[in-house]
Amino acid sequence: MTRAYVPLLLALAGLWGASYLFIKVGIRAFEPASMMLIRIVVAAAMLAGFLALRGDLGALRRAPLGAYALGIFNAAVPFTLIAWGEKHVDTGTAAVVNSGVPLFVAMLAPRFAAGERVTWLRLAGLLLGFGGVAWIVGFHPGGGWWFLAGTAAILVATLSYAVGSLYGQRLVARVSGPVLATTAYLGAAVVLAPLGIAQAPHELPGWKPVAAVLALTLLGTALAQLLWFRLLARYGSSRSTLVSYLIPAFALVYGTVFLHEHLGIAKLGGFALILLGVVVASGAVRLPGRVAEVR
Repeated sequence: MTRAYVPLLLALAGLWGASYLFIKVGIRAFEPASMMLIRIVVAAAMLAGFLALRGDLGALRRAPLGAYALGIFNAAVPFTLIAWGEKHVDTGTAAVVNSGVPLFVAMLAPRFAAGERVTWLRLAGLLLGFGGVAWIVGFHPGGGWWFLAGTAAILVATLSYAVGSLYGQRLVARVSGPVLATTAYLGAAVVLAPLGIAQAPHELPGWKPVAAVLALTLLGTALAQLLWFRLLARYGSSRSTLVSYLIPAFALVYGTVFLHEHLGIAKLGGFALILLGVVVASGAVRLPGRVAEVR
């Protein structure tokens, strides 16, 4: 790891952690697909403008079709499922469930990503972190079936992010990060447009939901994607997706401060396990001697 790894990881976690807050506020006036379509279209326009300033807009025509298809797994599906899930769970729970991305990547990487290896030490760290996730989520007896449905939707989004991460790592080797982010959002916009238009609000929403969607678009999408693909290109899927373990920390703080969501001792204890899992899984802690790979 280099010195740039931790600052990039924390900056991205802070932005994506705030995204759960913005979604929770925006969902009060927007339906999930409609809100996510706005998020994707505006972000794509901003990223295209960024490419135009750099003189790279022509690279969109040369990008492979797979770069556009990436948006299905990395945006259209997970964005919409998380937004729908947040109608039934709080921001902290949504972020915690979504922090399982590295575990799915660890299970899929050896089969689908050349060069990715899962050592016993890294697997132990991932399982330790996921144990912290389980501790935080815990039992929710008062949530009912809608809570379970919302949690399940976010879990499917988590798997989709893992697939998108591995697929994106293959693409970023031959397509620059900004170009890949733009093509992915253009592809996602095409896929999500029919449902998003059908769910468009019939009256003008209030300023708070509109401001939340704009913040989600500018900070949690356009800027975050530029940071994400830089992280992915430099450090690979396994280390990059560890950001998912840090996002709940920011999301829970934002939810507690701004939405007055409950923050208990169990959640704080779970964070201790998650952070320890990040340290171990990222390779910051090494055991003496050769660490065997998981076969």
